[in-house]
Amino acid sequence: MQKEALSKGFIYLLLILGSLLMLLPFIWMICTSLKAANEVMIMPPKWIPSEIQWGNYIKAWFSAPFATYSVNSVIVLVASTIGELITTILAAYAFSRINFYGRDIIFSILLGTMMVPGEVLLIPNFVTLSNLGWIDHYQALIVPWLASVFSIFLLRQFFLSIPKELSFAAKIDGCSDFRFLWSVMVPLAKPALITIAILKAIGSWNAFMWPLIVTSSENMRTLPVGLIAFSTDTGTKYELLMAASSMIIFPMIILYIVLQKYIIEGVARAGIKG
Repeated sequence: MQKEALSKGFIYLLLILGSLLMLLPFIWMICTSLKAANEVMIMPPKWIPSEIQWGNYIKAWFSAPFATYSVNSVIVLVASTIGELITTILAAYAFSRINFYGRDIIFSILLGTMMVPGEVLLIPNFVTLSNLGWIDHYQALIVPWLASVFSIFLLRQFFLSIPKELSFAAKIDGCSDFRFLWSVMVPLAKPALITIAILKAIGSWNAFMWPLIVTSSENMRTLPVGLIAFSTDTGTKYELLMAASSMIIFPMIILYIVLQKYIIEGVARAGIKG
């Protein structure tokens, strides 16, 4: 009994140390955002500022058109999240419930695409969108991210855990596949769908490389791209950069804390049946 208690205590200690290690960059970001400019780069580093500079957040907000960036980020987040949910639901249902020729082969090929580095697709995607005339438009920020193989895989696994007897009973009652999907499968898959939506929202909100490539005007930039306003030829204003970064990351932290139970439930239940 004593060995078991010591073992649990050691595990908890490791988890606490790991958590503190993960939180360290966020704590440093917040501390730096509250420092004066002359305290940011001093050595040895100083964690607690001599005088808290709340004004850094106001200066950071007005240093660039962050109101415009915020609107763009929200539009891209909402549109891409809704779009991915729709494509994921339809594809996952087809791969889990509809028998068609080559289904398993096509699904295996889709899974294989997950091994392709995203950087490899940047140039082909950019050339395609350029030929369509979508560069520096919302289409370029939204359309390429309306589908996700990982999300399809996750929801397919969840759909497979739902008893087939439900679909048999629905078909006996004259229910079509489309109606069964939206009336039965989707409500039952709520935890998995919320998980997919949260992961997509966080990824869309924090995206930097792709929005930087396909936007060239201030009116189309998103929040992460707007952070480059604090890096100039004369140097980087780290206190303002950290203040802006804190403001950007705060909504996603709140979203994750509020809905984290759905992420755990969705991922856990998705692995019930392969």
